[in-house]
Amino acid sequence: MEHIEEKDYLVRGTALGGKVRAFAVRSTNLVEELRRRHDTFPTATAALGRTLTTAAMMGAMLKGEEKLTIQVKGNGPLGQIVADANAKGEVRGYVDHPHVHLPSNAMGKLDVAGAVGTEGFLYVIKDLGLKEPYRGSVPIVSGELGEDFTYYFAASEQTPSAVGIGVLVAPDNSVISSGGLIVQLLPGLSDEEIDAIEQAISALPPVSALIDQGLSPEEVLKWVLPDVQVQESMDIHFRCQCSRERVERTLVSLGSEEIEAIIEEQGVAEVVCHFCNEAYQFEREDLESILERTRG
Repeated sequence: MEHIEEKDYLVRGTALGGKVRAFAVRSTNLVEELRRRHDTFPTATAALGRTLTTAAMMGAMLKGEEKLTIQVKGNGPLGQIVADANAKGEVRGYVDHPHVHLPSNAMGKLDVAGAVGTEGFLYVIKDLGLKEPYRGSVPIVSGELGEDFTYYFAASEQTPSAVGIGVLVAPDNSVISSGGLIVQLLPGLSDEEIDAIEQAISALPPVSALIDQGLSPEEVLKWVLPDVQVQESMDIHFRCQCSRERVERTLVSLGSEEIEAIIEEQGVAEVVCHFCNEAYQFEREDLESILERTRG
């Protein structure tokens, strides 16, 4: 547990003369923060953590104010997994049913596919500042998520990619280590170069194990791409966009009848943010002043 203090960050680099683009991230603190906020059980932690880790790396592919949302809607007991990320390294997310934990799978690992489900869809919605957001979707192919994101890049973005993501969970349910790697093959690679990269990826230990051993994201990239040139490093952290003001605006938008009913029936209201589990309390006086605003 000694390296939980190390900060989360992501690196982006290129290799083989710019014909390979790669990202690696340490996301231990991010995943632990969301495990704590949502009280996720180990299998749910692994599924949410893998999705958050991928979201962080996909966020790093964006620019400026662009942002994206990943939704994994499988037929397993977890329900939906949602993760938001942007180009500034800010990530948040949740899972519909955090108290899901299944027996280990045949390989003795957390049964993420059993929790996510092996049927359903993976959706990526990118807000690129245009009128309409970009929407991509692919069927879930394994439920383990690494293969599902690999398939998403190939089918929806036409970029052959390898995605390695993993979360190690301690017996006390806390996150020991979490990290990920995305290697993208760009045009111009020879068959020999592609074979060498594929062999290096297939020989790669789980990224979470490498992070647990103390390897940095740069060292994870070098494991697969010895000639990698790291171009950028960026801190990754949890950040939710919710605030009391935003929740108030949502309450105002309910309209006066709805707010009157809340005042009469409950007298108080508690609104909990999906993404961070923060609870906002509104007393009778608060609700009455919100009611005035709906009439104003």
